[in-house]
Parts: sequence; structure tokens; C-alpha cells
Amino acid sequence: MLDKKDILFFLKTEDSAAVQELVQNADKVRRTFVGDEVHLRAIVEISNRCVRNCLYCGLRRGHGALPRYRMDEKTILSLGRRVAELGFPTIVLQAGEDPSWSAEEIAGIIEKLRLQFGLTVTLSLGERSANDYKIWFAAGAQRYLLKHETSDPELYRRLHPDLSIENRLRCLENLKQIGFQVGSGIMIGLPGQTLESLSEDILLFKKMDIDMMGIGPFVPNPETPAPKLFGRFLFAHDPEELTYRVIALTRLVTQDTMIPATTALSTVNPHRGRALGLLCGANVIMPNATPPEFREKYAIYPKPAKTVQPIEIQLKKIRELLRSLNRTIATGPGHRPGRRAAVG
Repeated sequence: MLDKKDILFFLKTEDSAAVQELVQNADKVRRTFVGDEVHLRAIVEISNRCVRNCLYCGLRRGHGALPRYRMDEKTILSLGRRVAELGFPTIVLQAGEDPSWSAEEIAGIIEKLRLQFGLTVTLSLGERSANDYKIWFAAGAQRYLLKHETSDPELYRRLHPDLSIENRLRCLENLKQIGFQVGSGIMIGLPGQTLESLSEDILLFKKMDIDMMGIGPFVPNPETPAPKLFGRFLFAHDPEELTYRVIALTRLVTQDTMIPATTALSTVNPHRGRALGLLCGANVIMPNATPPEFREKYAIYPKPAKTVQPIEIQLKKIRELLRSLNRTIATGPGHRPGRRAAVG
């Protein structure tokens, strides 16, 4: 297994042959441990309300000009039906942190999505109490995504003025103990981030035995203060190019995990971002099933108009992409090999 010294070498190197070998090895490990199947998970952004004030996020409560929304149950179930009709085995319910949305309300939606449409339910609703997580697991949710963005305590504190890395990691441990398959992740190119901290992030994925890692370039939102406060990224390499290295290194270190070619990659590189992510070891794609009238308001970062497409068009393009890479679409629920989360 790669150690920290090895990871730092590949993050720093200017040797294109070494980088090519890294990518080829990651692709071989991906094929050996998780095969050629690519797992599709449809994201539905059910609310852009958020009580947090993270300095880089367009949903931050300080962004007063952003029109807020919260989908009702009927809308969410209608989208769940459409997702199931299109053949997606998994729906991802994603939102800002909105504690006024009760655990019981969310649990009712989870049960209906699972029982009415046979969907595997993944949640990405931020930091909640262990009791809320237990309620959602009992209702049938099997996976939970909670990105930690950076494990550097000082950088985390500066970017998240009302959060702490300690509590974020505590939430991830709570989710694992309850029985969820747990996803986390990082952004590449955060203002003030270092290659040293990136190497620690990769090793943390392994140490915590995280099941899925979302790794994408930081896409600055001009409506947030982060770029102005902390300047630009400190790396010699472009964040997009560095993201591919981090994906490859994460595949080599964690081997059998689920790694998406992220939406942020397809945003910064609409033509090749997903393909390059898949070639570096990724095995998940998460197209967005949020209707346009909501999606334009889910402004974590600016989305170019050409990247905001109906789910049917996204699915068609994904099929074409996978055919070109000799990859296939998985038909199962997409659990990490050996991890079959029980329905609570």
C-alpha cells in the first residue's frame, strides 16, 4: 500500500510518465476489485435551505439573495417514480442543512421511495443527531454522504465558522456504527489547502474505512467570500488535473471502494471530465434528476447552462460515454463489495 511519502511524490511530481503509470495502475486496481460496471445514482436536490454559513458554499445562510425552496413530499415521490422508471436503482436525496425538517418527515419519504418504487435510498442531509440517523436507517435508507471537504483542522475552521472537523468526523463514525454505508469526500484547490493536507485526506479515507469518496475540484462561487478572504489555491498543478491524481491515489489506497466521477468534474470540463475520472479509477456517476426550476436555485457553485440538462439527456450521454470506454451500467443497488447494508 502507498504510504504518505509515496502519495506526496505523486501529488508533487512533474514527471508525466510517472503520472501516466499512476493512472494505469489505478485503472487496473479498479478493474480487479470493482470490475467494469459503473453504478448510476440519481441526485434529487430536495431543498436549498441551510442554517450553516460555510464560506465557499452558495447555499450559505448569508447568501440572502438566493431564492429558497423545499420540495413537498408529493414532488419528491413523483421524481422518485421517474427515476425508477428510467432504471436508476438508487436515488440520492440531497439538501442543505435544515433542522426544521423533522427526522420523521424524512423517514416517511424514505419508506415510500423504497416500498413504492423499489429504490435504494441514499441521503446527503448534513450533520444531524445520532438519533435522527437511526430513524432514517430504520426507515430503510442504506447510504449516507457527508463530505468532510478537508481534514486540516485550521483550514476547516476558517471555511466552516459554525462547524468543527471533530464533530464532522464524529457524525461519520455514528453513521458507520448505525450500519450505513458511509460516503465522504474532499474538494481539491480550496483556498489555503496544501498537498500535505491532501495526503492526510487520502489516508483518512483508508483509516476510517469510508465506503464512497466524492473527490472534485473546488469551483469558486462569486457570491461567497472564500476566494476573496483566502486567495487562490497554492498548488503548482491545476485543481482539475490534481483531482485526477487524487482519484487515482484514492483508488490505489482504498481498492474496493465506490468513487464517483463527480458533478464538479463535469462542470469544469463538460467534454472529458467524467471520462477522465472514470479512467483514473472512478466507478460511479451521479446524474442530476432535479427539475430545472429547482436546480438553478441549488447554487452550491455556478453551473454553466450547457451542464444543466434533463435527466433523460444525461442518461443518453452517459450510455454513449460508457460504450466508448468499454464500461457497462450496473443493474444492482451499487453497494460496496462485501457491504450489504441491512434494511432497518
